[in-house]
Amino acid sequence: MDYILLTVSVILIVLGLLGCFLPVIPGPPFSFLGLLAIEFTRFVDFSTNFLIFMAVIAIVVTILDYVVPIWGTKKFGGTKAGMWGATIGLIVGMIFLGPFGMILGPLFGAIIGELIQGTKSNEAMKAGLGAFIGFLLGIGLKLAASFYMTFHFIKAFF
Repeated sequence: MDYILLTVSVILIVLGLLGCFLPVIPGPPFSFLGLLAIEFTRFVDFSTNFLIFMAVIAIVVTILDYVVPIWGTKKFGGTKAGMWGATIGLIVGMIFLGPFGMILGPLFGAIIGELIQGTKSNEAMKAGLGAFIGFLLGIGLKLAASFYMTFHFIKAFF
């Protein structure tokens, strides 16, 4: 049973890291579930306080991941059309251009979304920049949280 939980834990940790980039997978919660799964083996004994702290980090970062891009877009004068454009741009960019598309997709998607809505081009560019910065901050927060949990996962074995 320990080895099954270890395998499940490794899969969850990897999915957590992938989820930092893929919008359909909640990265930090998956990383936390990986820590939780390994807790039920004889290999690791995390403290209750540690697990609660990791759960809080996963929840807070997941909430911030939704709030920060909206804040970035609004801070730079964007609308809901810009946010939808940024999200669609992220997915399309990722499919066609891989990691490079994940960076440029939200930027161009937000600009296109704003232009379709009828926003002036200079305002659309500004909103695109806000969405771009917001998405990057969200990815950075998720990566920091998931890598922190991955670090503790690996550290538990050494």
